Amino acid sequence: MNTRDIEAFIAVVEAGSMVRAASRLHLTQPGLTRRVQSLEALIGVALLDRQAKPLRPTAAGHEVYELGKRVLLATDDLMSRAARGAEVVGELRLGMPPFLSDMALDLPIDRLREQFPRLTVRVTAGWSPGLLEQVESARLDAVAALLPDGVAPPAHLTARELGRYTTQVVAARGMRVPAAGLSLRELSGHAWVLNQDGCGMRSVLRRALDAAHLPFNVAVEAFGAELQLSLVARGIGIGVVTPEVLARSAHRDAVQVLDVRGFQAGLTAWLLHAPLPRRLGAPLALLFDALRAEIATAQAGGSGARAPDAMRAAAAQPAPDSTAP
Repeated sequence: MNTRDIEAFIAVVEAGSMVRAASRLHLTQPGLTRRVQSLEALIGVALLDRQAKPLRPTAAGHEVYELGKRVLLATDDLMSRAARGAEVVGELRLGMPPFLSDMALDLPIDRLREQFPRLTVRVTAGWSPGLLEQVESARLDAVAALLPDGVAPPAHLTARELGRYTTQVVAARGMRVPAAGLSLRELSGHAWVLNQDGCGMRSVLRRALDAAHLPFNVAVEAFGAELQLSLVARGIGIGVVTPEVLARSAHRDAVQVLDVRGFQAGLTAWLLHAPLPRRLGAPLALLFDALRAEIATAQAGGSGARAPDAMRAAAAQPAPDSTAP
């Protein structure tokens, strides 16, 4: 059995189209069709309902799709372990939200460059919804995304959990807002200083207010946590941050953390990708280990800047089993 035929079939199921699947795998449409037909001939049953728009798997195709994903994951894991340290060429197209890029990406990039000097890493910054669209359409190889509590990663993408973040509501120390015992309803009477729509922390807040049928009033949309905290410190509005961001901010002493009843929302960071060329298996595994180690260190109270030897030791720890919701 040719794993490339399995890869082609899985791409068609996930894309719902031969054209989009061929683009994802960088194949011609006839070439992709031949691979799917080869798999069907080997198994002896039709795997796609070709009359459906978009294309969808038959009953047998559903079973082959689930089994095929396991086969590819196992194969990629085997190849990645065997290829660690081997020369990898080409490029890795990576998408990152600004928050994770600022907090956790610098040393993982160093690790990739040390281990794979001929691999070009192209980082695209963006909010998680847009990054997910790009990885699904094969414009990016992998993305790190921040999803609010209760929101699962797309089931057709391989998802590995990098870590979980809590959020804190902050206000200027001189602002007339009680620091404790504040209700979400009382909080909704104040204006917010936030990132643009698409930011994970803004999504967390919006979901909480919408669930309670409360208004959502934005005073200023400003890119970047440090600028937002400077505006919050001057009393322009209230904001939402993670403890890690607040600990590193020059404005941390000018703001207070509010204890808000009924607001315990968080974000989970995921590394997500569709089926990838095997040459990217080892770099992606290293990236996952390094990002997860850097996030864990920052959450444990580190500054986010570690000595290279400590970084290497943390990233060398074996990764947990991949999570594929």
